[in-house]
Amino acid sequence: MATLVKICGLSTPETLAAALRAGASHVGFVHFAKSPRHLELAEAARLRALVPPQVKAVLLLVNPSAALLAEAVQRVRPDIIQFHGAEPPDLIARFRAETGIAAWRALGVRSAESLAEADRFAGAADRLLFDAPASALPGGNGTRFDWSLLAAYRGPTPWGLAGGLNPANVAEAIRLTGAPLVDTSSGVESAPGIKDVDKIAAFCKAARS
Repeated sequence: MATLVKICGLSTPETLAAALRAGASHVGFVHFAKSPRHLELAEAARLRALVPPQVKAVLLLVNPSAALLAEAVQRVRPDIIQFHGAEPPDLIARFRAETGIAAWRALGVRSAESLAEADRFAGAADRLLFDAPASALPGGNGTRFDWSLLAAYRGPTPWGLAGGLNPANVAEAIRLTGAPLVDTSSGVESAPGIKDVDKIAAFCKAARS
């Protein structure tokens, strides 16, 4: 099965179009004020309207309040909400049950022991996104973790790999981990928050090579 590819932190019609041309299966929009990739909900909704049905639109939120979560769903109408903070399994399970919208949960991986936390989300999240541990931002910091930690991972929940992926290393990352989905943001940028259309194309090509 072909590796799924998510290009996250898109902020313009031009870079969204580049991701779609390159064959991304998922496109991500960030609503988190501290991020250089932050979009107001109205902006995210405008871009989401440009996403064709065969591509999944993902909205990233960090520890959203119930009010923000409801507003984001109503205005943006994403296919998937990516929870990228400290959201507990019961919140995610309740969100899925009440909305029917798929939910992903990002998990920072420091060690083999930290992977044990993934078991808490079995039956709650539709997918786990294994990322580098949070630092200045919850994600999108351009740092990677030890991919060998995932070589023997056999958890029950579908998963994806994020953290420090770029066109030069994504093929190796897939080979080492068997990741069914790869997610990049800063790895296809020319500056923080500024996506590079050539890097987007190169990343998607390398992930499928």
